[in-house]
Order: sequence, then structure tokens, then C-alpha cells
Amino acid sequence: MNVLITGITGFIGSKLAARLTSDGHNVYGLVRHSSERELNRIQGIISQVHLIEGDLGRYHSVLSAVETSDPSVIFHLGAMTPVRLSFDDPYPYIGANFDGTVNLVHSVLAKSPSSRLIAASTAEVYGWQDGSKPITEEAALHPASPYAVTKVAADEYVQMANRVYHLKGTVMRPINSYGRTGESGFLVEYLVSKMLQGETCYIGAPDSVRDYMFAEDHVTSYIDAANSEQAIGRVYNVSPGNPVTNADLAKRLSKITEFKGKVVFGSYPPGYPHRPRHVDPEYLVLDNSRITKELKWRPKYSLDEGLKLTVDMWKSQAKS
Repeated sequence: MNVLITGITGFIGSKLAARLTSDGHNVYGLVRHSSERELNRIQGIISQVHLIEGDLGRYHSVLSAVETSDPSVIFHLGAMTPVRLSFDDPYPYIGANFDGTVNLVHSVLAKSPSSRLIAASTAEVYGWQDGSKPITEEAALHPASPYAVTKVAADEYVQMANRVYHLKGTVMRPINSYGRTGESGFLVEYLVSKMLQGETCYIGAPDSVRDYMFAEDHVTSYIDAANSEQAIGRVYNVSPGNPVTNADLAKRLSKITEFKGKVVFGSYPPGYPHRPRHVDPEYLVLDNSRITKELKWRPKYSLDEGLKLTVDMWKSQAKS
């Protein structure tokens, strides 16, 4: 079938594209005019995908991409994601995350109303929550950053369109994913890169509790949703259910990497983009019972298995 992916050059988008091309689907990707460097993630499959130049922020650009690809399924992963940077410059996030989603929803309704839309939201939409128990999909949304506000707006817009316009949309709210190489702006990858180099590591919020999901499990959740008629109109938390404190995460990685250096708890790395500590939710763990029950999705990788694979990938990249 024809599949359109927004954000195909992103971390999860590129892995999703690789899985779908391997399964024999015709994969189209919406990309901005990009340098070769920005296409690196899909270099191995670039001859197998159809790239459409466009901009999520421009309605007619998105409309043309939907018409050209004639998709059975659209995976909407395109977004601006660095949470910390959104505090100082929120405006691009509004255009990419909210306006882009609105443009895509109405392009689908205008040109391909029978298409399924699998829309990537985020666990960040929950923000501050009372108590310390896994959060269900029915919890009130209390976004704690400008980024999260734009994702709440996009999330709610898809849900509204499902009811009002009969869009066949599914909203996915994934927890933190890891498994990148060559990028150290995310906690797991930051720790792996520093530990393998024997450098001092900084854990700004050691007691904060999060789930961590290996990238391949993240990709599988989207495919499972696209393959399920029951998923139409639904919202799903995507989480492996492995909550750990940031301090415990660092200890696990220290063991895997055999790190003997120093870990500084309670301080962020020098030059790290500012995020007001008092607004950072201390507990952000998702209840995954709906997706495991309705879609039969199960994480394939335990936390320690995924972390070891990530460390091995970084080691292999260092040798190449």
C-alpha cells in the first residue's frame, strides 16, 4: 500500500520508513528542502522511498503531498521536538507542531478522507500530575512547556476532527525513546557518549522518574495501530512500563559501559539549554494497559537489553 510519513528524516520516522519499505510498502516522505546531511538517516533506503519536498506549515504544500502520495496510511511524525529550546523561542513550535497538524488533517479530509492518520503526540502532554502512579489516557492534560502546549493542541485537534469531520485518526502518546547514534542531546545517548569517552556526566534531576522505550518498540506501536481498525478514533499511551529514576538509569549505564568516571547529581552539563527546574514534572510514567489490551502491543526489548544494544551501536560507530 502507499504510505506517507511526515518527519521521515527524523529518528523514529527514518526507522519506520526502513521497516515499511522492508515490508514491501510504497513509502512517501514529506521533507523540506534539505541538505544531504539531513537525509543521512534514510541514506540506506533513499532509493526505495519517494521524497516530496514540502512544508508542514503551508497548507497547499501539504495538500499536494497527500494528493501525490494517495496514501492508505499517513504517519504524522513531523514536529519540532527539543523541549528545552521551546522556552526561549516558542513560535516555530506553534507553526510546525500545531499549524502543521491542522494543515495535514484538512489535507487528508480534502484529498484522501478514507486514509488512516496515525498522529504522534507525546507523553509530555500530561505534564504535572498529582501522585506517583502510571498515568492513563483519561488524565487531564497539564503541559509543562511551550513545546508540550503545541502538542496538546495538535493532539486535541485530531481528536476533534475524528468526531466532527469523521477523520480516521489515532493519537499515539509515546514516552521517551532511545537508541540514537551520533546524537547526544537526549539523556540516554548523552550518558552513553560521555561514559564511553570516560568524561564526567551530569544528572540535573536525579530523582525524576521516567519510562524509556527502545526505538524498535516505538516503531512497532505505530504499525500495530495502523493495522487495527479498533484503533480508529482512539488515543494510546505507548510505554514499556519500566520506570526508573534518572540516577538509576545512570547506574545501569555505568555498569554496561564499565564507566569509572564521575557522575555529578543535581547539576546540568555546562552550557545545557535552560529548562526551569520547578516546571519539570518529577514523575512521568504512562499506563500502557489500553495499547497492550486492544492492540496486543508488547515491548520486545527490556530496558537493560535496549541500553546494551545502544551502547554496542555507539561502540560500533566509534570503530567505523
